[in-house]
Amino acid sequence: MIRNYIKIAWRNIKRNKAFALINVFGLSLGIACALLIFALVTYHLSFDNFHRNPDRIYRLVTEWHDETIDRSSGVPSPLGNAFREDLKLDEFTARIINYRNAVVSFPESGDKKKFMEETGIAYAEPSFFSIFNYPLLKGNANTVLKNPNEALLTEKIAKKYFGSKDPLGQTIRIDNKINFVVKGILKDLPNNTDLRQEIFLSYDNLKDQNPFIAKADSWGGVYSGSEVYTLLKPGVTQAAAEQALRSTSKKYYSEKEAKSWYFKLQPLSDIHFNPDLGGLDKKYLWALLIIGAFLLATACINFINLATAQALNRSKEIGIRKVLGSQRKQLFWQFITETAIITCFAGVLAYGIAKISLPGINQLFQSEIALNLFSQLSLTVFFISVLLSVIFLSGSYPGLVLSGFRPIQALRSKITQKEVGGFSLRRTLVIGQFAISQMLIIGMIIISNQIRYVRNSDLGFDKEAIVNIDIPQSEKGKLLRDRFANVKGVKNISLNYKAPASNSNNTTSVRYDNRAEDERWSINEKFADDQYLPTFNLKLVAGRNFFPADTTRELLVNETFVKKLNLKSPDEVLGKNLNVGGGAVKGTIVGVVKDFYNYSFRIEKDAICIMPDTGQYFNCSIKLDGPQIQSSLASFEKIWNETFPDYVYSHQFLDDSIARFYEMDTIMLRLVQGFGLVAILIGCLGLYGLISFMAFHKTKEIGVRKVLGASVSHIVWIFGKEFTRLLLVAFVIAVPIAWWSMTHYLRDFSYHINIGWEIFALAVGVTFMIATITVGYRSVKAATANPVKSLRSE
Repeated sequence: MIRNYIKIAWRNIKRNKAFALINVFGLSLGIACALLIFALVTYHLSFDNFHRNPDRIYRLVTEWHDETIDRSSGVPSPLGNAFREDLKLDEFTARIINYRNAVVSFPESGDKKKFMEETGIAYAEPSFFSIFNYPLLKGNANTVLKNPNEALLTEKIAKKYFGSKDPLGQTIRIDNKINFVVKGILKDLPNNTDLRQEIFLSYDNLKDQNPFIAKADSWGGVYSGSEVYTLLKPGVTQAAAEQALRSTSKKYYSEKEAKSWYFKLQPLSDIHFNPDLGGLDKKYLWALLIIGAFLLATACINFINLATAQALNRSKEIGIRKVLGSQRKQLFWQFITETAIITCFAGVLAYGIAKISLPGINQLFQSEIALNLFSQLSLTVFFISVLLSVIFLSGSYPGLVLSGFRPIQALRSKITQKEVGGFSLRRTLVIGQFAISQMLIIGMIIISNQIRYVRNSDLGFDKEAIVNIDIPQSEKGKLLRDRFANVKGVKNISLNYKAPASNSNNTTSVRYDNRAEDERWSINEKFADDQYLPTFNLKLVAGRNFFPADTTRELLVNETFVKKLNLKSPDEVLGKNLNVGGGAVKGTIVGVVKDFYNYSFRIEKDAICIMPDTGQYFNCSIKLDGPQIQSSLASFEKIWNETFPDYVYSHQFLDDSIARFYEMDTIMLRLVQGFGLVAILIGCLGLYGLISFMAFHKTKEIGVRKVLGASVSHIVWIFGKEFTRLLLVAFVIAVPIAWWSMTHYLRDFSYHINIGWEIFALAVGVTFMIATITVGYRSVKAATANPVKSLRSE
């Protein structure tokens, strides 16, 4: 019986090649998108789930409860020891201090090769490897990193540095300062981890890198790369540990400070998905899952539309089969078999499309997602489940409709619209398709407009043609600046800690005008020379720029600083004393700069002070003349290599750095554009199916109208007005849903566009244009048909 089903199904597919090809293509697009989205979502959900006891692993984080609640993944370095020794709630606790962009060289090597490691280095306590599952391939697990000047490398890094040589016992030098002997080799890190460091160093050597962070009493500052991880004892809850940490704040801070300083536990599973602490916002994954489900649904809707549109053509076939004794269930399974064959072809094509598209997805997300049906059990189960779901969702309704034809009516060709589903069902399906397409189009327009808004808005400073070059030794900053200043094409040059907008920021306490207490809010410190303002074109609204100096005597603040003090005029702060960082910096306010965006548009502007301090100048910002950029960059590299021969030269344009603030939004835009295009294409196939059904059903009506003198445009409008109504209904459904979802998206931004009527008008206009092209082709073809042939059977 099954063999017979397959043979007949194959004959019917061959007889209706166009119908089959459209269905295979539509279903393959939907299934391919579903496969890619499934692979992407499961990849992100798998982050750091390979460790032992992942449900008991936590990262300690800092919260400051002042005017607002601010959070950081970094903690004061003494917290790790205090948690371990004072509270005793853990099996293991480990401190790890990360530094990015470290320079690695080889003092015992004859050549002078050196590497800039973007993921950096990590000073780690040995217990770190008792918490996390990083297998040691070479070396003694009981002693590694317990002594000073020891290093652990991953396999990949060891091969990169030493090739086929035995890496154990080799010496590496970090940032041209400290030598370390390789004592162990770790198995390469899996792709699905947020802990990306591949060079681990003895924690005892942290004092050589940063004496302040290494001190046992450095409770006053938080470096974002200073992290503490803990493996809690069985039975100890997160809430209990956080309650106990309140005693830590009270013990190591003053009574007033303890009210502000809070330490919390962040579950390991939350690290990858907490946008407040540098993770991915999980809502993006849910959005992708919903889009994937929509695309698969539209593909199934297409199949149903096209299958029922073909039903009238098969009415006599069904009538004959029933007269010859076929039962309804046999006819039903016959159509399910046809659907299964088409779906299997679509599945094979979908897997090929997904494999071809995967490198682009990996490049977009900077990931290494795999897509292998034969080695990934979850993917195989999902793929088979999708195929079975598509077969029964797409094939059941047409199968029930066609197998339910009454044989006498079928043989007389008296099957009515109602018996094949009529227009009402197909109208509903097409409305659903185009509602989905319009939602995606509206989302694409809004995300695109928001990205355009953040790119083109006035940031309060100049970001064009400005290049930033990190300085490894601040004491040589002036020498480098003076040599760079002589390069052709340089307009302005400034030594500073960071550019006006940066992911690296220092916030600290502030006391204004010798008041008795610090303010209830923090201030963002920006260390820079007197050329900072002209280089970035920062505007003064009151006072003057500070005079050139090596240390802070005069400083600048911004308009937000004045507003937070509830003062009416910027002039009121001029000449007032400012105490920053608990007295670490003292100076007189001599100017107020116009507000500028110091973070992304997601975060409100900070109160800012700009002040000179040559010891903090680790960046050189250079404003260039556009036509001279390439030649200037070549000159900078030459000067750099002469000034810092032991370091690796690199530069970064400011506009590129700012663009990284919105990297995930750009990725989402590209995905929505791609999936939106697929949805539109599938929708067009559905429209083509419905217009084909209408053209077939109205063949004689069109013939009569033409004989009576109807023009081609009049006949085309018969089809056009039907789909105009459907598109408008779809638009009415799509608008509130799209408005609600995009409003929630924009809430993530402190500064964003408004959703105006023109966005919805553009979306419906685009949809209408696409539908007009699709409907126009088939309706014109029907309108120009010879009426004699249409009426011949009468």
